[in-house]
Amino acid sequence: MARRKTILATNEVYHVYNRGVEKRPIFILKKDYLRFLELINYYQFTDCPLKFSYFVRLPLEERLNTLKKLQSESKKLVDIFAFCFMPNHMHFLLKQLADRSISKFMAKITNSFSHYFNTRHERTGYLFQGNFGAVRIETNEQLIHVSRYIHLNPVSSYLVEIKDLENYEYSSYPEYLNIRSGFSNVEEVLSFFKNGQEYKNFVEDQADYARQLENIKHLTLE
Repeated sequence: MARRKTILATNEVYHVYNRGVEKRPIFILKKDYLRFLELINYYQFTDCPLKFSYFVRLPLEERLNTLKKLQSESKKLVDIFAFCFMPNHMHFLLKQLADRSISKFMAKITNSFSHYFNTRHERTGYLFQGNFGAVRIETNEQLIHVSRYIHLNPVSSYLVEIKDLENYEYSSYPEYLNIRSGFSNVEEVLSFFKNGQEYKNFVEDQADYARQLENIKHLTLE
């Protein structure tokens, strides 16, 4: 596997992304997306007591108590500012909270998900395309524009119309609009806006997005 060009430094924020090997789907069923969301919610913590495959078999009450204990007692590997999952790729906006913690987090969720996916869909081999990509966020302006780029992925890929974007389930965007609770730290990006509605206008302003596209082209998967 090739050596990473970008050094991942503690307390820095990165646009992190990966796609399926040969651009193949990594999410086929709704259950696949939901499994990945559960993995993220669990493995964002440093002191997970069990592998997720064992954790998910626990009775519901025990799972809920385990998560509550992690939330109150465990440190996090990453601060998740934004995310979006597409049929054949994923995007995160992550702050690294400890040495190599983004790499640890990504390894845990992708390894666990790959095993689940291959078992469920009766396949073998690698699911993801090598090392994940990572680009450091250098300015506040870049932070908010990359968050918009991530949240607009379902629209730019023609999965949903702009009017339906707030209902896209596999993204942190509904958390930003207070439509759904979740695990994302939305305050970091929203601190640059008066309220959620102003952020919504910012995201859904297609003309303004087009003007900024050239500035973030190097952050895409292409």
